Amino acid sequence: MAGTRIGKRIKSRRRDVILFLTALLLALLTWFVTNLSKEYPGIISIPVVAECNIDGHSNVSSNVVMVSARCRASGFRLVSASRAEKGNPVKVSFDRSHLYHAGGDVWYICGTAKNSYVDRFFGKETTVEGFITDTLEFTFPAENSKKVPVNLVQSITFSPQYMAVSPVKISPDSVIVYGEVARLEGITEVNTVPLELLQVDKDRHGVVRLNQVRGVRTSVQEVNYSLEVARFVELQTRLNMEMRGAPEGARFSVYPSTAMVYVRCSFPLGSKDPSEHMDLYIDYNDFKNSINGRCVPRSGQLPAGVISYRVEPEVFECFEVEGE
Repeated sequence: MAGTRIGKRIKSRRRDVILFLTALLLALLTWFVTNLSKEYPGIISIPVVAECNIDGHSNVSSNVVMVSARCRASGFRLVSASRAEKGNPVKVSFDRSHLYHAGGDVWYICGTAKNSYVDRFFGKETTVEGFITDTLEFTFPAENSKKVPVNLVQSITFSPQYMAVSPVKISPDSVIVYGEVARLEGITEVNTVPLELLQVDKDRHGVVRLNQVRGVRTSVQEVNYSLEVARFVELQTRLNMEMRGAPEGARFSVYPSTAMVYVRCSFPLGSKDPSEHMDLYIDYNDFKNSINGRCVPRSGQLPAGVISYRVEPEVFECFEVEGE
């Protein structure tokens, strides 16, 4: 019986030790979490690689810059930052207007411009009291490149009595392509992915992606487009045709002598009929430079409200009349 009592005491003491150690561990963990949750001042250093579109150069810097600042952050953040200092660099995209050319392949950012990138450097949970690193210098190696136009691939239909006031506008209308010389030689333009707009009856605008060319990089991946649309009414008028700009004393005959003009005007019409002020003529220089005297008529300044026009016939026969 004495042995049984001793065994029970030992078990009880073991439980007491386990409970004590567990309580001690929980207390230490609570102290640790509580203290690391508080804010502390400290110096944080983060390795940074820059990304920026600079004409004729790589869009990613070849060097890593250590960005240091006096900060206030939680203990957890300070511990994490100390490990990040030896980890992989953070890639930060810089606005081109914030980088200044130091010469060669080197660009730098300094002063208050760095404040725009505090969150990307150190994270939103960190308060920066002041930068220790004043100037950040990045090297963007030169690359083979060429500038080519953007070709908008489009399929657009309009609702009845609606039309485009002008061709679709895109911005930017050209891009810089980077890659090996052999690949660049075969690239004369960059297409967009197909833009399909159906039964359009109002202005449209948006973004369309570029069709990426294999083995090369473009300065942008998408372009903005805008399409101005108007409702129209079509009017028709018959105009006399004449030659203008001919030498004094020269006489010319234009056949046919009149043209039927179909004029598309913005709806609703104003108080005056725009078609009444249309002006068509044959330019003497076009006649002089033609092979057989066949000329396409020109128009003067289009009256207000006229969107477009078409002429029948499209081509006129012009003859110089010999004087008697």
